[in-house]
Amino acid sequence: MILGLTAFSGLAQDDAVLAGLNGMLQYSQSNIQALAEAFTQEQMDWRPAEGVRSAGEAIMHAASANYYFAMKMGFAPPEGVDMMSMESIKDKAAIVDAFKKSSQFILEKAQMVDPASFGEEVDLGFMKQTRIGALMLILEHNAEHKGQLIAYARSNGVVPPWSQGAE
Repeated sequence: MILGLTAFSGLAQDDAVLAGLNGMLQYSQSNIQALAEAFTQEQMDWRPAEGVRSAGEAIMHAASANYYFAMKMGFAPPEGVDMMSMESIKDKAAIVDAFKKSSQFILEKAQMVDPASFGEEVDLGFMKQTRIGALMLILEHNAEHKGQLIAYARSNGVVPPWSQGAE
């Protein structure tokens, strides 16, 4: 009986971890999407210095990474998605649409990860990580670029939509 309760408790904790990670990923990605929508077409081309990604390129980098990480975790990208050329998309509407689709895709796939597989190793190409570590890396990567895009927005007089009115 106690062993059964302990096992049930562990499963509940794994489900809570997955739900927490997915909730934070959804929050971070919704912020990136809000910033993408707040930028003008001209601001999508803005970059802080030569050789640094523009706002649009940073958004598309995050989008392509969503597909890349999912692929490394065993989920093939949708047909027609070319991760290698996504950063060349320049039109604001296409950037917003591509990011939305990548966000929906990674959120769907992250929810499909079985908590029982959290300890399994995933080769991400640049490092090996557990499946739970890979999920945390997806969250961290999106948060990193959200921060980058906040700095880009502020540099261009764009107030992040979620903080408007709080200034």
